[in-house]
Amino acid sequence: MPEYYALILFALIFLMILSGYPVAFTLGGVSVIFGYFALGPEFFNFLPLRIFGTMNNAVLMAVPLFIFMGIMLEKSGLAESMLETMALLFGRFRGGLAIAVIIVGAMLAASTGIVGATVITMGLISLPTMLKRGYSPELATGTIASSGTLGQIIPPSVVLVLLGSVLNVSVGDLFKAAVVPGVALVLMYILYIVGVAWLRPQHAPSMPEEEITNFRAAKGSMFSKVFTAFIMPLLLIVAVLGSIFAGIASPTEAAAVGALGATILTIASGKFRFTTLKEVMMDTTHLTAMVFMILMGATAFSLVFRGMGGDQYLIEVIEQAQLSPAMFLFIVMLVIFVAGFFIDFIEIIFIIVPVVYPIFVQFNIDLIWIGILIALNLQTSFLTPPFGFSLFYLKGVAPPSVSTQHLYRGIIPFICIQLVFLALAILFPQLVTGML
Repeated sequence: MPEYYALILFALIFLMILSGYPVAFTLGGVSVIFGYFALGPEFFNFLPLRIFGTMNNAVLMAVPLFIFMGIMLEKSGLAESMLETMALLFGRFRGGLAIAVIIVGAMLAASTGIVGATVITMGLISLPTMLKRGYSPELATGTIASSGTLGQIIPPSVVLVLLGSVLNVSVGDLFKAAVVPGVALVLMYILYIVGVAWLRPQHAPSMPEEEITNFRAAKGSMFSKVFTAFIMPLLLIVAVLGSIFAGIASPTEAAAVGALGATILTIASGKFRFTTLKEVMMDTTHLTAMVFMILMGATAFSLVFRGMGGDQYLIEVIEQAQLSPAMFLFIVMLVIFVAGFFIDFIEIIFIIVPVVYPIFVQFNIDLIWIGILIALNLQTSFLTPPFGFSLFYLKGVAPPSVSTQHLYRGIIPFICIQLVFLALAILFPQLVTGML
């Protein structure tokens, strides 16, 4: 029966991706082969229309613009100036450097949303300093990796743009709903750091007073540091998110404002070169092409899966099993969490979410709430071993003394914090929907 072929298609694609085959070509190629034999060649008359419809989606135009914005800000030295300023403000407190890293990670998330760039930049700048000051390798690496992934949930987030497209909901509403969860995660990270510094002060010492004094004297006036590190990025954040929340601009228009603003900030910092612009454009093109190739493959998969009745079959199975909406949500969250150990968030968005989306619609569940829950869950995919990408990024720039075991042990408390907050967001939906 065709519906069984749909389930075989889903399982085969999942296994091939785990085996290392390219995601875009696996999604598209296997789906086309299955569709040809199960549905006939005439069925694919719909495929070009679906692909062109996806490419003409104005919301997805925000993806390359936000990527451009993030990469351009990476070149501006924004992270370095932020970390220097935060070290001055919090360095005298126990755990102050770790708190500074978390706050900078949140600021960069609201400014860039590019996880890899954030983790690498903060790893290069702050990890050697934290280790030199006596921080335990586990706390230092866990703090950097987890704060770097805040760009997954704090808007503007590419993840939320893609989820908005797949779930067919407003990206602006997703951005609004993500504000409280993003801020809450930052506060929970900081509380954990404060707790570690209080219970185990040897793992999170303060900076020596004389070093802070010398650092301040060497870096110019405090006002200029604060202006460069906070006021300018804050203006960019207000321009992007404020215009969306106020209804002045769509997410795509706001992304264009952000791309221009990031370029202006880079010029103001004296880091702009035409070679820099060329590098940013090439990196943006590379990442955008990767995302949209996967999106084209996902379009073919979705068309074939639904054409073979896979979505209706799953709905019937769940109805016959008499699963409650809460139990189905638990199963989906568990599947996404486990899948995050092995595959990237983009594959999860384009493979798993389209399959479960019709069932959430059937249950009449708020899709904005579901989108934020999935985004929170996907955030752990960057941190969970063995294939957590943030761990790979950080390991690549870490000193030889930092082992993979340090990374794995250090990230466990932060994964637990994320799971605790995910549970709270499920139990208390107003944490997500309160801003709407």
